[in-house]
Amino acid sequence: MKNIFIEYPKCSTCKKAKKWLEENKIDFVERNIVTETPTEKELTEWIKISGQEIKKWFNTSGLKYKELNLKEKLLTMTDKEKIEILASDGMLIKRPLLISQKGIFIGFKEEKWKEL
Repeated sequence: MKNIFIEYPKCSTCKKAKKWLEENKIDFVERNIVTETPTEKELTEWIKISGQEIKKWFNTSGLKYKELNLKEKLLTMTDKEKIEILASDGMLIKRPLLISQKGIFIGFKEEKWKEL
């Protein structure tokens, strides 16, 4: 399985993560989080593999997250509803994402990514 790097190209953290991958000669396939938003099926699988709570997958600093008042709404939503809303708009998903055989990395934390 090839590493999948899911990014929003205008995001500075995504650019930094991409540069880090390239500098460390880590092979990956790029995917735009907006034009190729992860599906409900992908998100369900990745969330399970990551072992992270679904709320960790939300881009809590994003405008869309705030517009939809998700901080409050997530408290009463089911896991299925949370995944459905994540899959509805790539801008709601925390980025970058790196899907690899060594695990799933949400956001860019260089120390964590060194596990690759």
